[in-house]
Amino acid sequence: MLVCSCNFITDREIRDVIIDMLNEDCWQLIVPGKVYRAMEKRGRCCGCFPNVVDIIIQTTEDYHRNASREDERVCDFMQRLRNFHDEQKNKMAAIRTARPKVA
Repeated sequence: MLVCSCNFITDREIRDVIIDMLNEDCWQLIVPGKVYRAMEKRGRCCGCFPNVVDIIIQTTEDYHRNASREDERVCDFMQRLRNFHDEQKNKMAAIRTARPKVA
C-alpha cells in the first residue's frame, strides 16, 4: 500500500527499513524522520507521518513479539505507546475542529 505519495513509499519499504534498524539495535527509538533518512528521502508535506508512526509501532511490536524477549513487558510498553499516540491524534483532531473557520 502506498503510504507516502510525495516520495512514492510503500508500507513494505517502511517495514523493511524498520526491521533493519531493529536488527541493528532492537531498543532504539525509531521515528519517521529516522526512517526517511535511512531511505535517503525527506518528508515533504509530512501528512504521512501519523501513518508511518502507526507502522513503526506495529512493526516494532511484531518484531519484539517474534523475538520472544520478555513479551509481557514489551507488549505493555507498546500498548502504552499506542494509547499515547491515539490520545495525541484525538487531541489534534479536537484542536482542528475547534478552530474558527476563516472566510
